[in-house]
Amino acid sequence: MSEPPRKETDVARRIRAHALARGRGPVEIAQEIHEQCGPLFGTSRVKAHRLAHGVALSDIVAQVRALYEVDGKPPPKLGETLLSAYESGYKRPGPEYLHYLCAVYRVEPDALDYQSPCICGRGHAVRPGAVSVPKPRPAERHAASGPGPLVGAIVSRAEERPWTTLNDLRGHNRADGPLTIDVGEEDIVLRRTLLQLLAGAGVALDGQFLGAVDNLRRKMDDTLVGATVSPTMLDQWEETTYGYGQQYQATPSLRMLCDVLLDFSEVRRMCDKRQPVELQERLCRIAAQLSGLSGLIMINLGDHRLARSFFRTARTAADETGDRQLRAWVTVRESLVPMYYGDPREALHLARKAQDLAGRTPGVAAAMAPAVEARALGMLAMRGRGDAAPSARRALVRGRSVFDQLSKADTSDLVYGFTDRQMAFYEGDTFTSLGDHKHGDEVLSHALTLYSPTDRVDLTLVRLDRAMCKFHAGLPDAALAAGQEAILDLPPDHRSDILVHRARQIGVAVNAKHGEIPGLKDFNEALAGPWVTSPTQGRPSVPPAEQV
Repeated sequence: MSEPPRKETDVARRIRAHALARGRGPVEIAQEIHEQCGPLFGTSRVKAHRLAHGVALSDIVAQVRALYEVDGKPPPKLGETLLSAYESGYKRPGPEYLHYLCAVYRVEPDALDYQSPCICGRGHAVRPGAVSVPKPRPAERHAASGPGPLVGAIVSRAEERPWTTLNDLRGHNRADGPLTIDVGEEDIVLRRTLLQLLAGAGVALDGQFLGAVDNLRRKMDDTLVGATVSPTMLDQWEETTYGYGQQYQATPSLRMLCDVLLDFSEVRRMCDKRQPVELQERLCRIAAQLSGLSGLIMINLGDHRLARSFFRTARTAADETGDRQLRAWVTVRESLVPMYYGDPREALHLARKAQDLAGRTPGVAAAMAPAVEARALGMLAMRGRGDAAPSARRALVRGRSVFDQLSKADTSDLVYGFTDRQMAFYEGDTFTSLGDHKHGDEVLSHALTLYSPTDRVDLTLVRLDRAMCKFHAGLPDAALAAGQEAILDLPPDHRSDILVHRARQIGVAVNAKHGEIPGLKDFNEALAGPWVTSPTQGRPSVPPAEQV
């Protein structure tokens, strides 16, 4: 008797062959592949669907590109490498790519193990009678009696539109006429979300909200590229824009995003009208700053794709100003996306690019970029890069040298400037990554005295870094307790993705070095959902249903 197949593809091929012989469809085949290959090879649900169709990564990429072409869109940047990252769980598709993957596989997002609804607001799963198939000729009847076409059977684009607009929800269709650029659909979604937040209702980042956010950003892109514009009423807008820099840390991220984007939408409308030419640069500067701030908020909320998109829009607006310092600020702020969620090598590249843009003139980006470079090098040092540690220390010296030359205005704003408390935080984070936990804890302790209680994001990140210092000092239980307390001391609406993600990294580090110690399970349970509250307030840290 021959041995069973040892490779994932071999096992999947055998499952698919037997299932097709029994007349099963691709969804059932994918489920069976996931159930059998998951425990053996870690096969994800999204990969199981591709294996169920018996096609290669390149086939799925070609299918998605074809759908983009049918929808009249430029070719996507989706390639085999990115699709493989989705299948391995290293990355998560954004709303648009998720929509097209669902269209290719003819399933809903939850079938691919993604819980958020599709951005189109319509169903993708095959329904009986949804697709009319021509009556087969006699020679084709035997083939037609099988389970039917797999990847190739895509619903006609006349029957399936890429997104659902508010006009669709009101009962209108595209036959009523094209939408104008200023219908304000995005404003309606944002205002409704803001009202729900003000009323204390729980609001989820669903497909409709994220679609409205991205559509608003796209409109700004179209305006910046398609017209020569200039600002008006700029004194008020500049004051409002800089005011957001003071509110950024103290306001819950989702609430802040609604406020910023409503002003961003108004600025876009001003850009769409001809303004006095001498004010053009100031308006584009406001657009770049608001778009960059939106990118920072999307980092906090954990949507890396939209964060990247907003920074791209900010670069477009900054290019219109010709201000290298503004372009450098956008680039160094964008480096925080890979810093917290991606590859430190990319963060290092962006930080050095920001330094090139900033030049020799002391400024915010010129001081912040070496500090980001040092943090990225510290992360690479933890991964075994031998030359990273001395390079990180030299970068800190460069950053501190430039920082000491900044004006008071440059060191008083957490968003558009670079404050002394942020500099101390970056230094402490670098020392912690380099394994110098004693020095790191000293610097971080000093940083804590500089932050106000309302600087919630950075303040919590500093506390989490101090928890990592305890881990490096050989105190895993103390590290877990400190990390859990840092998150639970936050009001629930301030527990953004970036903070919870950073806290969970402590648990991953403890598990990798010390295994499943007793406190690790409690730590993971405490960070499992938004319903937790701080034990310091005398309230339960686990949901009542799970209490013993």
